[in-house]
Amino acid sequence: MRIGLCEDDPAIRRVVTSALRLADHDCEVAHDGREALAVFAAEPHPDVVILDIGLPDADGRDICQALRAAGVHAPVLFLTALGQVHEKIAGFAAGGDDYLPKPFDVKELVVRVEALGRRATRPAAPPTGSGLRLDPARHALVFDGAEVGLTPTEYRMLGAIAARPGEVARRREVIAAGWPDGAIVADNTVDAYAARIRRKLKKVGAPVQLEAIRGVGFTLR
Repeated sequence: MRIGLCEDDPAIRRVVTSALRLADHDCEVAHDGREALAVFAAEPHPDVVILDIGLPDADGRDICQALRAAGVHAPVLFLTALGQVHEKIAGFAAGGDDYLPKPFDVKELVVRVEALGRRATRPAAPPTGSGLRLDPARHALVFDGAEVGLTPTEYRMLGAIAARPGEVARRREVIAAGWPDGAIVADNTVDAYAARIRRKLKKVGAPVQLEAIRGVGFTLR
């Protein structure tokens, strides 16, 4: 398999890369979030992506959402020193598929990566072709050279919606992505954030708009 690894710690990066290559996998390495987005979003996409959450330039969960919005559907395994339940839930809500707290046994990591690769299926959903891009380092929406900043909640809401091209992101999924686990979020609060995202899509001249599907969720059309 082709494995994408984004880890800023040189020692961990070296050990994981060596273990994956010894297991006969190719390993593409990125040192920070910006590099991960550039390398892993390029065709052909990796079969599995390993992302450190505590990157120097961005939260790995934001990188995951940006990759999903860019059409990367490979399973994502998060590496992190944050092992609390609410942190794990946030990782899954951001589009992750597995979670391995540090310190970890590298043999277990390889086994988990191979299990993710066996279960992975490539979705048939076509890319949006909209040219929209989420920049996790700048927390911004980018289109055709124009850029507008997003709040963390706006970024994660839009990431959850953009990750499902041609589909409707369920309201509960959008809430799980945008707010901490257990937060009580009123419908009008979600709708207010959606309205702000619509204005920002318009501001950069995006060719798609955020539509609310009554009683279901949101989609980009």
